[in-house]
Amino acid sequence: MDETPERQTSRNVASLNQMLKFLRPYLAQLTAAAIALITTASVTLSAGQGLRLLIDKTLTIRSPDVLLVSIGVFTALILLLAAGTYARFYFISWVGERVSADVRQAVYANLVRMHPGFFETNRPTEIMSRITTDTTLLQTVLGASASIALRNALLFVGGVVLLFVTNPKLSAIVLASAPVVVAPIVLFGRRVRRLSRTSQTAIADVGSYAGESLRHIKVVQAFTHEAHDIEMFSGRVASAFDIAVRRIRQRALLIASVMVLTPAAIGAMLWVGGNDVLAGRTSAGELIAFIFYALVVAGSAGAISEVWAEIQRAAGAAERLLELLAVNSLLAEPERPEPPTQPGAIAFDNVSLSYPTRNGEVALRGVDLRMAPGEMVALVGPSGSGKSSLLDLVQRFYDPTQGVVSVSGVDARRLSSSTLRGQVGYVPQNPVVFAGSLRENVLYGAPDASDDEIRHALVGANALEFVEALEEGLDTRIGEDGQGLSGGQRQRLAIARALLTSPRILLMDEPTSALDAQSEETICRTLAELKGRCTILIVAHRLSTAGVADRIVVLDQGRVIAEGTHDSLLRDNELYRDFAEIQRMNGTEEARNVR
Repeated sequence: MDETPERQTSRNVASLNQMLKFLRPYLAQLTAAAIALITTASVTLSAGQGLRLLIDKTLTIRSPDVLLVSIGVFTALILLLAAGTYARFYFISWVGERVSADVRQAVYANLVRMHPGFFETNRPTEIMSRITTDTTLLQTVLGASASIALRNALLFVGGVVLLFVTNPKLSAIVLASAPVVVAPIVLFGRRVRRLSRTSQTAIADVGSYAGESLRHIKVVQAFTHEAHDIEMFSGRVASAFDIAVRRIRQRALLIASVMVLTPAAIGAMLWVGGNDVLAGRTSAGELIAFIFYALVVAGSAGAISEVWAEIQRAAGAAERLLELLAVNSLLAEPERPEPPTQPGAIAFDNVSLSYPTRNGEVALRGVDLRMAPGEMVALVGPSGSGKSSLLDLVQRFYDPTQGVVSVSGVDARRLSSSTLRGQVGYVPQNPVVFAGSLRENVLYGAPDASDDEIRHALVGANALEFVEALEEGLDTRIGEDGQGLSGGQRQRLAIARALLTSPRILLMDEPTSALDAQSEETICRTLAELKGRCTILIVAHRLSTAGVADRIVVLDQGRVIAEGTHDSLLRDNELYRDFAEIQRMNGTEEARNVR
């Protein structure tokens, strides 16, 4: 059911209220800003009474000394106003920047622990756009806009009070005209808020599309897709622009309405007040003071109307950020984690897996598989047979739909994620290399490793030679997604990173797919040396890699259909025999080289 504007406004205000918890640690800075705010507002409002006294008293008695004193007091007030403005702006802006950073950090900290399936239905590029653009908008409002709004709110309230103190009759005119001025603020403010949320979503979509295409620029250019991408990007930019124009139009109408209606109300007030001065019912000083306060009130109302749209946009941004803060991982941490009882052991007991984010796609069906500590098992099967899914379950990236996955003798759901994944070294099918130095990438899982340990891991991954050939060695900087490295180099770095952690369990998803024959032979030797020292579960498309394993498991359509040695499977399993024959016909030497 669609929400009414009133309910939407209430919900948005509630979103901003929930953001107040991020302000609590900075009460000292907020108190200093409040003192400065009250001081500057008081000085500004006192100027009206100063004008009244100057006109009715000082200028009437024609005393140069009194005039000089008045100028001195005015100068002191100006200096006090400047100091208060500096303090107000500094502390409010500081809090805005600090809270923005805290919110950004809190959102990222929540998302980085989210189950991987979350990012299959929520695009990371769009999420990152929210983290940057929405928190920046929040910072602007909590900083500059909040300062303007609070200052003008004080001036508005104080000005209204002093209007009645100065001249109740004229104040009644102002009060009667107030609804006429406030009505456009309410009407157009609601429209601006709705369009602001839509605008932020459209901007996030623009950033998401640009980020994805630029991150995969080689594919874009390889398929000469530049013109189409530019056209698609232009469409998204145009859509975001159209929404922004509608929002700007409503905001412009809001400001223009206030600018027209406010002077009209002041004009009516001047006509009545001028007649009173001419008739001797009030003094010129009182009228000037009243005009001053009326201008203060009108200016404050105009300023509040301008920042109100920003506050509405911030409410929408806060709502989106709170959504990211409130989302919970489907992989809940156990309340009382259990310690490992058999380090390195892996067991799948009647395990089935369906992906809810993929329309219930069934990946595994009743899998039973056990691995003893130190054993090496190779998984072989056609694409989509469930090999990578088994590796995901060991790391508890997903929970099985049915059955139990045990790691180190304990149900994976009873282990804390840090304990579980702290035992595992992982080499993904598509090796991930982060922007930064080669050293930072290798040390990713073991930041305290020594240079000797790094060298040993590079040797095991056959990566030392190409690293040492680089002018800056391990300190060589690389771009996002490993730009500047070949596929084989990225894969060897990923293997070195996994080896450096000295894992109890080593998971490798097609670790030699992008390697040349020499590198593959080195990796196979490394795997042979690791056998018995850690449990190795490896997805292998090349049978030369599978041949190093103690046992080969064949999967098809999510089921284990056979297991054994290379020779026994060649003899007894038709699917495995077909794999070997295909590789032989393709000119590979895997089938002949296996032991």
